[in-house]
Amino acid sequence: MAEKIKLDIANLRREYTQGGLRRKDLTDQPLVLFDRWLKQAYEAKIADPTAMCVATVDNYVQPYQRIVLLKHYDKNELIFYTNLSSRKAQHIDHNNKVSLLFPWYQLDRQVCFLGEAEKLSSLEVIKYFHSRPKDSQIVAWVSKQSTKISARSILEHKFLQQKQKFKNREIPLPSFWGGYRVRFHSVEFWQGGTKRLHDRFLYQWQYDHWHIDRLAP
Repeated sequence: MAEKIKLDIANLRREYTQGGLRRKDLTDQPLVLFDRWLKQAYEAKIADPTAMCVATVDNYVQPYQRIVLLKHYDKNELIFYTNLSSRKAQHIDHNNKVSLLFPWYQLDRQVCFLGEAEKLSSLEVIKYFHSRPKDSQIVAWVSKQSTKISARSILEHKFLQQKQKFKNREIPLPSFWGGYRVRFHSVEFWQGGTKRLHDRFLYQWQYDHWHIDRLAP
């Protein structure tokens, strides 16, 4: 019988030694610094550097979180794609305020965006959908995201059916599949520091410029 290991989680800790974040390191535009950090995350061979946690709330103001992949960013917006009948999409229809968090633990970094989500145009969605691998396009037809299923074999059977159906033809865009543009107005950069003296800087859009404050750790 395998030995049971009890973790003393109260005493699990480590020092953050990757370096600090100083005012001189900041850029006028938060997306410039984000771009730099994202590229460094990629160069550090972090698995899925574009993975971000999307937080939404339901009709009862119950928060939900899940990981999706960032697919584009520019100026004051971040873009991701999903099933429009999914739980997250239903939440956004009710309340489009969202939070996006990039947890780059290996670099002792986090970046958090706050903003509002809006659906992408059909043209934007079609262009991206047809750039995906064919199997990924097929899966979009197979899964009714967030609905209950009795067994994985149901999904596998549907996948094989759809793969045969679209074997020699272009796969059309499902009407229930699309994407969101998150227009952000707040960005926080967090860099772990020694002795728990972390560095945090908050960018907030005020009128016509980004205002920057240092936050206590």
